[in-house]
Amino acid sequence: MIPDITIKGNNEGIIFSNQSISPFKEKTRHLAGNNKIIIVNAIVKTAVRNIMRFFFKVVVLFLFYVIIIVMRIDKLLCEMNIGSRSEVKNLLKKGQILVNGTKVVKPDTKVDEKTAVISYKNHDYQFKPFFYYMLNKPAGTVSATTDEKETTVIDLLKNSLASINENGLVGIPIHDIFPVGRLDKDTVGLLILTNDGQLAHNLLSPKKHVPKKYYVELDSFLTEENIYLLENGVDIGEKELTGKANIEKISETTCYITISEGKFHQVKRMFGTVGLHVNYLKRLSMGNLVLDSNLKEGEIRPLTQEEVNHLC
Repeated sequence: MIPDITIKGNNEGIIFSNQSISPFKEKTRHLAGNNKIIIVNAIVKTAVRNIMRFFFKVVVLFLFYVIIIVMRIDKLLCEMNIGSRSEVKNLLKKGQILVNGTKVVKPDTKVDEKTAVISYKNHDYQFKPFFYYMLNKPAGTVSATTDEKETTVIDLLKNSLASINENGLVGIPIHDIFPVGRLDKDTVGLLILTNDGQLAHNLLSPKKHVPKKYYVELDSFLTEENIYLLENGVDIGEKELTGKANIEKISETTCYITISEGKFHQVKRMFGTVGLHVNYLKRLSMGNLVLDSNLKEGEIRPLTQEEVNHLC
């Protein structure tokens, strides 16, 4: 039976007045009870899900600490260039390695690479994940890690470090260090040496548009027409024209050129398209890093933390 409903009007709107509306109230109460149960279930499920996520994060962080941060002492010593795996095992066996002042003899001993102080031959060493060096590359050296015939930039680094460090290359992961990009054999100037792959990617990726500035000496006069063509893109045999460049003319046969690409022999090929031959080429800067004017050709120095921060 449909209940009688009296509708009254007043200045504020419509008022429903009926004493026999109780069945609807009962249904409403029933639905409200069900809704409360659903809400409670949802809250419980959410809480359980959050707890599971929390424990999952804890497990992941623990595994990260054990696998990544905590390292076997023999592996750490190898990373620090103290010796090969067999050599460091022998050093440990003889008790020649101290970790935080305590003698360690077992190769599988776990240490925290970030805090461990390694004592070897009366010198203390701490693991550093990344090394950064500035080289004023001389002509006649190749931008490679190894070469059977030519002197490489890494050979220069090894010789430089061996001459200034009493224990030679101990503590430096020399086998992991590489040149960031390359300069031609006869090109001189700024070259970064590091073991930081992410930094190298950021500096070399075409998408990053990192500017590189060079000083150029030419065999003939540089005209305004040459400058216009070079600055707006020339065909050097690639799929596309070279990108925008900036040229600052110094004299009739010398200039600075800034490009944000790094194709093979790019600067020389660019000037070749306008009939000019590059007699001398020197890189002066890469990104925010400028070649140290006090650094002679063939000399190397570590980058300062400020220089590294600007590069990153």
